[in-house]
Amino acid sequence: MRVVAHSSTSGNRLSQSVSSIVLFPGQIISVSVKGQEWYQATDVAQEYDDKRFSQGGRLIDRREKEAVLDAIGPVEDKKVLEIACGTGRFTTMLAELGADIVGLDISAQMLNEARSKAKAAGVRDTVEFMRGDAGRLPFEDDEFDAVIAMRFFHLADTPAEYLAEIRRVSAGDVMFDTFKSSSTRSIYNWALPMGSRLYSRSEVKSLVKGAGLEMVDNSHDFLLPYGLYRSIPNGLASAFRRVDTTLGKTPIGGPLASVSYWHATV
Repeated sequence: MRVVAHSSTSGNRLSQSVSSIVLFPGQIISVSVKGQEWYQATDVAQEYDDKRFSQGGRLIDRREKEAVLDAIGPVEDKKVLEIACGTGRFTTMLAELGADIVGLDISAQMLNEARSKAKAAGVRDTVEFMRGDAGRLPFEDDEFDAVIAMRFFHLADTPAEYLAEIRRVSAGDVMFDTFKSSSTRSIYNWALPMGSRLYSRSEVKSLVKGAGLEMVDNSHDFLLPYGLYRSIPNGLASAFRRVDTTLGKTPIGGPLASVSYWHATV
């Protein structure tokens, strides 16, 4: 049995609570992802966007948002769930485009940042943020038109279980990204604070099939490491990005790309 404790606010277009903590018997949250403590630290939440999406990281942010919209757009009046919404950059964007959206994350600190971002964008009353476990979603079967999970599966210890749960609550589209095993990321993955689970194309296709999903489309991008873009000014990063994009169109582009975007459907 699952119990969801809500803290409600009036005037929500969703006619639901705007803040929730998902409780399970004997525990508050049960997850199986890498770096849980690091991810939930207050200072990480406050600095998350600055660390990852300032300077040249803005290029990454734009590309990821483009990939999401290519997969599930147009989103107006669609009921969308975002798994691991973090500081709400996708949640807020989709709310601004008219989606009926719920953002779920394990970190209360990240969710606080997400609420602030939504408020600043003027969509705070049209988004529901919920704290919970992506492996035990507190939703009905087929409740959402689309489910997205960005920057999540590289931390998942049991990706098949998560994808099966995502498939359960989606009546339509499922979109997520992964980092590739045959990429520059494999060279320095050991040096990252919590590492990453790296995937081959065949592994992801097998996971998608095993979850009862049908692959619609996939694309592969960013030969150059994310860390490089984050460490240089946006103007310089744009020049590197042009080279990256050009190389991506060559025969080596697909095999050596570091990130893959996957669009599947029920």
